[in-house]
Amino acid sequence: MINNYPIVNIYEKKSLKSKLSSQLIYGEKFKILSKKNGWYKIKTSYDKYTGFIKRRKFIKNMKFTHKISSLFAIIYSKPKNKFILNFKLPFCSLISVTEKTKNFYKFQNYWIKKKDVLPINYKRQTFKNIKIFKNIPYKWGGKTYKGIDCSALVQIFFKFNNQYCPRDTKDQIKYFKKPCNIKKNAIIFWKGHVAVCLSKTLLIHAYGPKKKVLVMNINKTIELIKKTAKLKVIGIR
Repeated sequence: MINNYPIVNIYEKKSLKSKLSSQLIYGEKFKILSKKNGWYKIKTSYDKYTGFIKRRKFIKNMKFTHKISSLFAIIYSKPKNKFILNFKLPFCSLISVTEKTKNFYKFQNYWIKKKDVLPINYKRQTFKNIKIFKNIPYKWGGKTYKGIDCSALVQIFFKFNNQYCPRDTKDQIKYFKKPCNIKKNAIIFWKGHVAVCLSKTLLIHAYGPKKKVLVMNINKTIELIKKTAKLKVIGIR
C-alpha cells in the first residue's frame, strides 16, 4: 500500500495512547501484516519498520516522479497562490506529477509549487541542507517539520538521495561501519543518540533535553552529554 496522507503516526501498540514508534510520510510504501479493530499492523518498505497505524483508505499503485525538497510544501487546490489548502507535505514526500504550469506541478487533484519539488532521481551531498530542520521541535518517533528525533534527522537525508539508512540509532551505527575522525558530514554516535557534523567544530542534532534541533559546538556537546547523561561517544562514521 501507499500512504496518501501527509503524515501518519506509527504506534508500538494498537492504541493512540501507545508510544509513537515512527511515522509514514506522503508517498511511503508499506505492507499490511494484519487487520484488527480498526488498526493495521504494518511493515514499511523502506526500512522494514513494524508497528500499528489507524485504519484508513490508502492507495495501491502510484508511479512517483518527484520529491519534496523543502522543509514542507504548501498544497493548493488550483495553480494560483490564493488557493491554499489546509495541509502541507513534509520534506522527502513522494508525488506523481501529471501536469505542469509555469510555477506549479499537479499531482492527484492538488497543485504544488515547482520551487518545493525536485525529480525523484535527483541526488546531492547527503547533508547539504540539513539546517532546514534547525529549531524544529524534538519529537520521539517524529520525522517531519512538525517534530523529529535524532535518528530520523539522519535517515531522512539518505532517503532523500534514494539511499538506505536504518531508522534507529542502534542499527545505524552497525550499518555505517567505516570509522573516521570528526569532520564535515561525519556522524557521531552515543548510545541512543546521534548527531551530524557540519564542520570540524559544529554539529546538528535533534536534542531531546533541549526539545528541538540545534546547531552546537562539537566538543561542548560531547562534554555536556557526558556530564548530563553519563554517555560517551561510541563511534564516528
